[in-house]
Amino acid sequence: MTTLCIIGAGSAEFTARIAGDLLRLDEFRSMHFSLHDIDGERLQAAERIVLSIAGHLGAKPKVSAHADRRKALQGADFVLTTVQVGGYRPATVADFEIPKKYGLRQTIGDTLGIGGIMRGLRTIPVLNSVAADISEVCPDALWMQYVNPMAMCMIAIHRAHAGVRAVGLCHSVQGTAKMLARDAGEDVGDVEFDCAGINHVAFYTKFVSRRNGKVEDLYPRLRAKGERILAGKEAAAREPEIHGGVLSEKARYEVLRLFGYFVTESSEHFSEYVPWFIRRERPELIKQFDIPLDEYPARCEAAERMWHEGEYDKPAQPSDEYAPVIMRAMVSNTPAVVHGNVPNAARLVAGLPEEACVEVPCDVDTSGVTPRAVADLPPQLSALMRTNINVQLLTAEAALTGRREYVYHAALLDPHTAAELAPDDICKMTDELIAAHGDLIPPLR
Repeated sequence: MTTLCIIGAGSAEFTARIAGDLLRLDEFRSMHFSLHDIDGERLQAAERIVLSIAGHLGAKPKVSAHADRRKALQGADFVLTTVQVGGYRPATVADFEIPKKYGLRQTIGDTLGIGGIMRGLRTIPVLNSVAADISEVCPDALWMQYVNPMAMCMIAIHRAHAGVRAVGLCHSVQGTAKMLARDAGEDVGDVEFDCAGINHVAFYTKFVSRRNGKVEDLYPRLRAKGERILAGKEAAAREPEIHGGVLSEKARYEVLRLFGYFVTESSEHFSEYVPWFIRRERPELIKQFDIPLDEYPARCEAAERMWHEGEYDKPAQPSDEYAPVIMRAMVSNTPAVVHGNVPNAARLVAGLPEEACVEVPCDVDTSGVTPRAVADLPPQLSALMRTNINVQLLTAEAALTGRREYVYHAALLDPHTAAELAPDDICKMTDELIAAHGDLIPPLR
C-alpha cells in the first residue's frame, strides 16, 4: 500500500485536489493518506474531505489523521507539504497592511517582494524542521514540496538538508501551457514546448504545434494576439477565480512584447516581481494592465468561506498537479516528465548562479526524479531572473544565519520594493514587519 503523508492537510482546497486526482487512478484507489495539521479542527475537516471524495469516486483508501508530525511520517513513501505558516491571520494580513502604510501595494505577496521575504523568513525554519523529521523517520521518501516562496524555501532546504530527496512543485508551467494553447487556437495535446528558468519566472523558449504531421511555431499567433490585447481590441481574461473575479493577462503579454517570450506565472503574480506595473506615481498603470491589488487576501477570504460551507467535500475536475504524476510514474514505472524546482549546483541552467533553485524538466521513473540540463536561455531572460534570485538567496541566507542585515539587503534589492520606497523607509517597514510577526520568525540579530 502506497502511503502519502500530507503536512498541512488543513489546506482544504489543495488536499481535496490531490486526493481527487489520486483516487481516480487505479494504482491509488486503496492507498493510505496520512494527514497532519497543527490545527485540530482543520485536521478533522481534511480527514472528512478525503473520505467524502473517496465515497464519491467509489474508492476505499485508508485515511489517518495525526496531530504528531513524526507519527504522520512513519512509513511514508511520499511526503507533500502545503503549509501556510502564520495563516491568513495574522501573518498574511500583516504582510499586506503594514506595507500599505508606507505606500507599498502588493497583489499576492507569497513569492517575492516584501510579502515573499516575510513569508520566507517564517516558513523556512518550519520546512527545515520537516526535513529533519523526514531524514530520521522516512529517509527514503520523496518529498514533494509545494509551499511558497518556492525558490527561497528550496534553496534553504538543500543547503541545510542536502540528503533529503526533495523536489519543489508548482502548476504554473503546465497551467500556462494550456492557456497559451487555447490563446493560439490549439489543443494542448498537440503542443510541444521547452520551458526553464526559476519558479514563477520561467519562460517558454519553444512553443510549437505538431498537428497533422506539421510543425508550426505558435509564437507569431501569440504575439499577434498580444498586440490586439494591449491595443484594447481583445479581452485578456483567464478562468474566473474562486472569489468571483476574472483575472487579466495584459501584464504577461506586455512582457512577451518587451522580452520576446512568455513567462509562466500569472500577471497578478508577475506584476510584483518587476518594477514596472505597480507604481504610486503612475496609478493609471494599474488600470491599463488590470493589476488586481490585494488579490491574495481576497482569495484567502473566499477559501475560508468555501471550507466552512463544505465546498471541498466533493471531487473537483481533475487538476494538472504534478504530485500524482510523479507518484504514478514511480509506483507503476510509467515514465513521465514534469517541471521541478531543484538546485542549480550541476549548472542545469548555465546562465544562473549555482546557488539558485531552478525550474527545469525532470524525468520521473522508479528511480525517482532526475532533472535535465537545458540549453542556454536568451540573455535578457537570465538577466531578469537574476534580479529575483538576488532576493531569494539573501532571504534564505537571513533565515539560515539569523542575521537581520540580510533581510534589509533582500528588501533593498527587491525590484518592486526598491522602485517604490526610499532606503530608510524600506528598513523601517522591514523592522515593523519583523516585530509584527513576533515568534513566527526566529530571533534575528
